[in-house]
Amino acid sequence: MESEDELEMMMDDSNDDDYEFFGGGEADDDDDDLDDVIMDYDGFIDHDSDDSDDLSSSLSHHHHHHRSQNYTILREADIQQLQEENITKISMVLSIPRDAASILLRHYNWSVSKVNDEWFADEEKVRRTVGLLENPIPFPDVKELTCGICFETYPHDRMSSAACGHPFCVTCWQGYISTAINDGPGCLMLRCPDPSCGAAVCQDMVNKLASKDDKERYNRYFLRSFVENNRKTKWCPAPGCDHAVDFIVGGGSYDVTCHCSYSFCWNCAEEAHRPVDCGTVATWILKNSAESENMNWILANSKPCPKCKRPIEKNQGCMHITCTPPCKFEFCWLCLGAWTEHGERTGGFYACNRYEAAKQEGVFDETEKRREMAKNSLERYTHYYERWATNQSSRQRALENLHQMQTVHLEKLSDKQCQPESQLKFIIEAWLQIVECRRVLKWTYAYGYYLPEHEHAKKQFFEYLQGEAESGLERLHQCAEKEFQGYLNAEGPSKDFNEFRTKLAGLTSVTKNYFENLVRALENGLSDVDSQGGCSRAGSSKNLGGGSKGKSNRGKGTTSRSNSSRNIDDSGHWSCEYCTFANARSVAVCQMCQQRR
Repeated sequence: MESEDELEMMMDDSNDDDYEFFGGGEADDDDDDLDDVIMDYDGFIDHDSDDSDDLSSSLSHHHHHHRSQNYTILREADIQQLQEENITKISMVLSIPRDAASILLRHYNWSVSKVNDEWFADEEKVRRTVGLLENPIPFPDVKELTCGICFETYPHDRMSSAACGHPFCVTCWQGYISTAINDGPGCLMLRCPDPSCGAAVCQDMVNKLASKDDKERYNRYFLRSFVENNRKTKWCPAPGCDHAVDFIVGGGSYDVTCHCSYSFCWNCAEEAHRPVDCGTVATWILKNSAESENMNWILANSKPCPKCKRPIEKNQGCMHITCTPPCKFEFCWLCLGAWTEHGERTGGFYACNRYEAAKQEGVFDETEKRREMAKNSLERYTHYYERWATNQSSRQRALENLHQMQTVHLEKLSDKQCQPESQLKFIIEAWLQIVECRRVLKWTYAYGYYLPEHEHAKKQFFEYLQGEAESGLERLHQCAEKEFQGYLNAEGPSKDFNEFRTKLAGLTSVTKNYFENLVRALENGLSDVDSQGGCSRAGSSKNLGGGSKGKSNRGKGTTSRSNSSRNIDDSGHWSCEYCTFANARSVAVCQMCQQRR
C-alpha cells in the first residue's frame, strides 16, 4: 500500500494535461481576472431562452463564453418552425402538395435526406408504401351516394372521401377519425376505411372533419412525432418540461442542460452522471430499487423461525423468542432449538451452552459465514448509498440557496456593501460550482461501490482523489454559506469584503482543480495506477496563478513542498503547491490552506 505522501506524489509529480471540466476539450490557461477563475464545466450551457426563471438562466448562461454547445434546446414553437421548414423543402423539391410532404416526412422519421433518397430511387414504391396516389380519383359527381360503412344513402354534400374516391358519410368519417385519434399516435398514418384501400388520409381532411378536442390531440401527436420519431432529438425527461433537445451525436460530452435547469445524459436519459458511465448508473439505480437489498437485510439481521420459517428480527431482550400467531413456537435465538429444552442448565436466558458447543464443532460455521457475508455486504452498500443520498440532498439544498441568492440575497448584499450586483457574480459562480460538484461527488460513490475490492492501489488512489475533492468542496461550501452570512447581516460596508471576494473566488478555482483531477482519473478508469499497485504520473492541478506549470522535484515519500511552491508568475504571485492558490509575493504562508511557502 502506498503511503499518503506517495499518493500526493501521484498528484504532484505528473503531467499537466489541462482539459475542460466535464467538457472534454482544452481548458483556458489565461485565468488572470476574476471571471476566468470561475470553472467552466459542461453541466451549464448558455441558451437563448425566454424563460424568466433566474436560476435556469444562470445555469444556462454559466457556460456561454467558454465553449460551443453540441446540442440545441427546442421549444414547441421551434419544433413547429422546423416541421414547417422541412415540409416546405420536401414540397418544393419533389413538387408535391404540403400534405403529401408531411405524410412522407412522418413515414421516414422526419429525415429530409431519407425522403429525397427514397423518392428519387423509386418514386412508385414510395407512393405505394405511404399511400400517396399519383392521380387522385375524383369524387363521384352524383346527387346521392351510399356510405361504405353504414350503407345509408346521403346527399352529395354529406359525403366525403380521401384521394382514392371511396365515399363515406360525414358521420362515419368523424367516428372513424375520432376512434383513430383516441387510439394514439397511429392516427398520423391514417388510411382509407375501405379494407382493400391503402390511400392515406391527409391532415386537411382530419382538420375538416374532426371535433375541436380531437384536432388538438391530433396536432399534439403531430408535434411530438418530430421528436419521438427522430433519432437526433429527445424530450427533456424532467417532469412537466415541454422542451426537446436536438443533439449532435459525436460532438463531445453527453451531458445536456435544458432551459428548465435539469441536466441529463443524452445517451441514457438519466440525470447527468459524469464521470460515471451509463452502465454503472443503470446498475446502481437498479440496485437501489431491487429486492436483493431487502433480502440481504433480512439475511443479515434476522433468523427464520425453526417451525414456520418466517424471518424474525431480534432487536433487544433475551434469547427466548416466541414466534407470532398462529405459529407461537418458542425457541432459542442462538441455536434455534425448542425453548422447552433450555433453561438454567443450558446457560439461562442470555446464553446457550448448546450453541457454543455446536459452534466449536463447526455446526453453525456455514450459516454464520453466510450471515456475516450478508451483513458485511449490506454495511458496505449502506456506506456508499448513504453518502450518495446525502450529496444528492446537499445538491438540492444548494440549488435552493442559489435561487434564493439570485432572487433575494444578492440585492440585499449589494445595498449593504455598496457594491453593484455585477461585481457580486463571484458568489453566484461559487454556488454554481457547489451545485455541480455535489452532483459529481454523488456519483463517485456509485463508482467506488463497484470498484473491485482486490484492486487495492486503485481503491486507495480513488479514495485519496475523492477525499481531496470533497475536502475542497466542504471548504468552498462553508465559505459560501457561513462566512457569507456575516457580510449579508452586516450593518454597513465591511472593510474586509474584498478579502472575502478573493478567498471565495480562489476557493472556487481550487475546488474546480480538485474535481478536474477526480473526473479525469475516473473517466480514464484510474489508469494511472498500474497492475502491480504502483502509479504512473497523474495530471496535476492547474496553476491558478496563470502561468507556471512547473513539476515538483520532491523525492519519494517527502512531504516538503518548498521547492515547487516558490514558483513566481509574471504577476508577482506564488502558487501554493498544496492547493494551487495564487498568493501575493510578500506573504510566506498560503492564505487559503495555511501551508508555508
